[in-house]
Amino acid sequence: MDKYVSIHKISLDVAASIKEALHIIGAGEAGVCFILSEKKLVGVLTDGDVRRALINGVSIDDTVNTVMTSDFCSLSVNSSLTKIQDKLRLFKCIPIVNHKGEMVDLATSQRYHQIPLIQPLLNGNELEYVTDCIQTSWISSQGKYVTLFEQKFGEYVGSPRTLAVSNGTVALHLALVALGVGPGDEVIVPDLTFAATLNSILYTGATPVLVDVDPKTMVINVEQVSAAITHRTRAIMPVHLYGYPVNLERLLAIASDYNLLVIEDCAEALGSFYRGTHVGTTCDASIFSFFGNKTITTGEGGMVVFRSTAVLERARILRDHGMSPSKRYWHEVVGFNYRMTNIQAAIGVAQLENITYILDRKRWIASIYEKYLAGISHLQLPTDPEESQSFNSYWLYTIVLNPPYDAKRDKVLDYLQGTGIEARPVFFPIHLMPPYQIYSDSPHNFNCATSLSAGGISLPSSVSITELEIEYVCSSLRAALLD
Repeated sequence: MDKYVSIHKISLDVAASIKEALHIIGAGEAGVCFILSEKKLVGVLTDGDVRRALINGVSIDDTVNTVMTSDFCSLSVNSSLTKIQDKLRLFKCIPIVNHKGEMVDLATSQRYHQIPLIQPLLNGNELEYVTDCIQTSWISSQGKYVTLFEQKFGEYVGSPRTLAVSNGTVALHLALVALGVGPGDEVIVPDLTFAATLNSILYTGATPVLVDVDPKTMVINVEQVSAAITHRTRAIMPVHLYGYPVNLERLLAIASDYNLLVIEDCAEALGSFYRGTHVGTTCDASIFSFFGNKTITTGEGGMVVFRSTAVLERARILRDHGMSPSKRYWHEVVGFNYRMTNIQAAIGVAQLENITYILDRKRWIASIYEKYLAGISHLQLPTDPEESQSFNSYWLYTIVLNPPYDAKRDKVLDYLQGTGIEARPVFFPIHLMPPYQIYSDSPHNFNCATSLSAGGISLPSSVSITELEIEYVCSSLRAALLD
């Protein structure tokens, strides 16, 4: 079944004929026609129901309400993915209804939303390479694909010093430890980011120091970094949030003035460039994530890129339990098991083969959203940086509802969900959450992060999304703002 299904093409009014229902059943892969009464879902009709009715003498000109099944399974738009998955073990497809009982979506084994937030593109050599791993029995962290993935990834971003790991969070932790960051050190980090950024610093025993973000770009406010530096500051950790590249020239100048390390969190920024150079290749270390919703995926997985070969080799030992590379099972330091499996890497190699297409589509998606959202007042759209040859990879197309629309953000999300569109809020500011409140001097220092979080919405950004779907998302968003 197609990812996007117009409800009116799979449903009929309760007064329609069985003959009309047969056309709908025959045209769709689901083999189901949904019966509505004043927009509310009141019945389901399958080809089996029709056959049994015809055998019993019912005419195809009779109305569908005479043969439909009124005892059917449906789920609320607020149902969890776990609940949807459980029900799909019993049913081929499940209608999704809003609080009024109106059908707004259809869940199948292929997709749980009419228009999902983001889904991976797995139409290349992924299955072939994974099959090769299984047939050769190289399924753990040993195997050719791990090395090949590191090599191919390095070629793409422009650095040969790459190290594949099990996920993006451990990539950050490993980078910090390999660079010697630990107890007593401070690491400056933006207030608007995913919690893994902060957690990785805390894992080392170091102390995160929060600074606010830029109101237009959502990334770390470079001008506030200098004011946050103390005698304990050891590193700065910028985050290229949602694919927008940080002003690395200014940040590196500050780091040079104070002899600080810079570790880039590029988890969401594969394909982002700053002044012609891919992010993550000019600082002491950087990390990338390959979680299922990232630009390319290995299911779970991460990559660390280092500037120094010596630090890379230190990290390689730490990644592999701290084991000596020349003396097997001899451990010279306390290390970690942060290795990527050969199966994960095989998927990554196949994904990289499609990287140009994926990134071209991401930028196309951004251009189509801009086309349909231009002109809406109080709406902040993402852009490319002003610096020449700098590019936003638009991992998730993320907008901000500025006042007075920001007060409606959660209602807008509910409205979109009720029309079969999966969207999500921007991350919460770090300083508001219980584990991290002690790392902020005053909540008044983070006005931009607080405001952006309150009004931020990430819209559907799958590579496979069509212009028709984007137009539907944008028209639904407009309707939600007026509701």
